[in-house]
This record gives sequence, C-alpha cells and structure tokens, in this order.
Amino acid sequence: MLKVAILGATGYTGRELIKILLNHPEAQIVYLGTRREDRPQISQIHPELTGRIEAACEKLDMELVAGRTDFVFSCLPHTASMDFVPQCLDAGLKVVDISADYRLRDAQIYEKWYEAEHTDIQHLAESVYGLPELFADDITKARLVANPGCYPTGAILGLAPLVSRGLIELENIIIDAKSGISGAGRTPSPTLHFPECNESVAAYNVGVHRHTPEMDQILSQLAEKEISVTFVPHIVPMDRGILSTIYVHLAKEISQGEVEELFADFYKEAPFVLLRKDDLPATKDVWGTNFCHLALRSFGRKAVIVSAIDNLIKGASGQAVENMNLMAGFERTEGLL
Repeated sequence: MLKVAILGATGYTGRELIKILLNHPEAQIVYLGTRREDRPQISQIHPELTGRIEAACEKLDMELVAGRTDFVFSCLPHTASMDFVPQCLDAGLKVVDISADYRLRDAQIYEKWYEAEHTDIQHLAESVYGLPELFADDITKARLVANPGCYPTGAILGLAPLVSRGLIELENIIIDAKSGISGAGRTPSPTLHFPECNESVAAYNVGVHRHTPEMDQILSQLAEKEISVTFVPHIVPMDRGILSTIYVHLAKEISQGEVEELFADFYKEAPFVLLRKDDLPATKDVWGTNFCHLALRSFGRKAVIVSAIDNLIKGASGQAVENMNLMAGFERTEGLL
C-alpha cells in the first residue's frame, strides 16, 4: 500500500485528491498538510468527506511527511511548492506538484510570467511534464512530475496530433477557452463574488494568462519549432469544467474522415481521451471524470477542435493520480474509472 501525503489539503484540488484516493485500492492517505494556523478536521473544511475520512489537518512539517509517507502531492500555490518539494525529494519521496513551479523548463520564463524568483533550479531541470498521453514513458521513470495546468491540458490534447505531424500553420493557432469558477481556486475575490459572475461571461487576462507559455513550450516541443498561440480564456458561471474551441489553418486540405482517423490512431493507447464523431462535447459530459472528450470538424483548409475536460479532475487532481499510478507502477486507470 502506497502511503500518501497531500500538502495543501484544504483547497479544491486537495479535496478532489482525497475523494479519488479514498477509492484507490493501492493508496492510503496518511498525512493532510495545511498552512492554516488552526488544525481543523478535514471534514470541517470539506463537509462532503464527513463519514469517509476521519483526519485532522496538520502543520507542514517535512520530518513528519518523510517519516510517514512514500509519495507526496503538493497542492500548494506557486512559489510555496518550491519551499517543500526539494525537502521531499531529498528525503527520497516521489512528488507530483500541482502548482506551476516545475512546469516551465526555463526559469527566466517562469520568473517573467509569475513575477517571482525560481529558487529550485536543480530540481526544475529534472522535472517531467505530467501529460500522460504524451510523456507516459518519462513519467514512469520520474521522481518529480509537474502536473499540467487545466487550460493547457485541454488545449494541448486537442492540438497534439496535428502539431506533431506538421499538419497545421503554426502561426495561426487560436484557443478560445471557457472555464468554471473553481478554476480560480478557493480564495475569494471581488470578480468571483456571486453577483459579479452570475449570469455573465467575461474574457480575462488576454495575452497575459500564465498558462500561455506552458502551451507554447509543449506545442513547440511537439512541432520542433517555436510556437506562440493566441489564447483567450473566459470565466463562465458554472462550478467546474473547461470547454476549449481551437481554430487552426491546415497546411493542406484534409477530409473530416482523415482527421478523425489521425486522432484515433494518435490516442489509441490513451484510456482517458474519447473521440466524439457524431456530436460535440459539453462540460457536463466530463463532469467528475478524468476524461478529455474531443471533437473535430474539418472544412477545406480550416479545422475546429472542441475539447472538454473537468478542470478539477483531468485538469488537476485526476491527472495527478494518473501520474502517481504511472510513477508507482500501478495500472494507469487505477482509482479513476
């Protein structure tokens, strides 16, 4: 039985991790860490866990973590993970970091977009980007996996087959994405106040969203050329889910059937990618699951890809467990179906 710690257990990603791991036959939660001054029962923070787990949150103490656990999920905010991940690795533990601290390979790019110094260059160099559909082999050998951001997960999965085969014009990629409010985390803010966001859809952080360089990095790696996407995120008045509508210009005319065959072949070994041929996906279709639903429409030299994920599961905690499964040698789908 793999003994698991969750750092930052009181947030949304921590809650979803707990719910998934409680149903995982090979994992046992033995430590729930928090930066809060009080030490509440986790069921006080997340009442839906009442009767399912009787555990109190504990202070973030790496000696306790190292003494009890084999595996760590860090759900701490960016910059905070860098304070604790190195200590976990030095103690011989494997880590999936759900923050942004280890996603960007270039520390200068991280510092530019996150406006903070990267203090763990050593481990940044060894981290593996945790998108299993693309990097499963590397993840199985890793001791530190950087869990992808929610927006990049849906967008990259929608684009990877075409980008990797050189079938689109790389300078004309437009990603129009709409996210539920939980994507902004649990900390309140005026723009997320119910009267402000209810019955309203709003674009935000156009041109400056921090997930943009993450998309550029992975897509450039697949294309073996520099890519800079146009990414426009929106917030919509629902709890969870991301719908990404992606617009591309094809390098040559490709029929609908040929595009679908390409995607089916690319994801034939991907248990959590579902290709929708007869209809278009919606966020309700993937609510509470670790699936990404994709649909494609090709017309002449243009194509549209629609991608739907649950931002808290495939976009965060479910994908983190999928990465844990690969790192620990479990079945990739364990606890997720």
